[in-house]
Amino acid sequence: MTPADVGLRIDYFHDATDEHLAMMGVVRALLPAKDAWRRAYEEEVARPLGERSTYAVIWELDSEAVGFSSLDRLIVGEAAFMHLHVLEASRRRRGLGTEFVARSVDHYFEALALRRIFCEPNAFNRAPNRTLQRVGFRYLFSHQTTPGPINAFQTTTRWVLERESWPGRA
Repeated sequence: MTPADVGLRIDYFHDATDEHLAMMGVVRALLPAKDAWRRAYEEEVARPLGERSTYAVIWELDSEAVGFSSLDRLIVGEAAFMHLHVLEASRRRRGLGTEFVARSVDHYFEALALRRIFCEPNAFNRAPNRTLQRVGFRYLFSHQTTPGPINAFQTTTRWVLERESWPGRA
């Protein structure tokens, strides 16, 4: 994802329904203002890859952006926490998430030399938890936490995928 693409990610959250944000454990009042969020992304993307704490890819279908995956808490060569989002509700629950997560994992392991990828969705949001299991992530535990600066305190499930156990799927 380039600086020109970050509007897609920002708009995804700002334009989401309250119900969708709640399902993800996101609090609308905690979302940064669009301009401030854009500046923060632009600054992050301008850093050399080895100094970045985030990374993102856009998922396209027939040359149209349909979703994105992002990493935070990134330590290049080690590990990161993955997030996954399908932009339009009409495209969810059709298997795209599973395919795009697998392709993202391939990319992340290769481009960032990661040894492991974690993902920690809201425990009551069944779709991402099922997707992670289908792709090959291993369940670690569930706990109550505030997973990020835009999140409410919630119950999450932590999953991990180790590079050594990933056969590659894309």
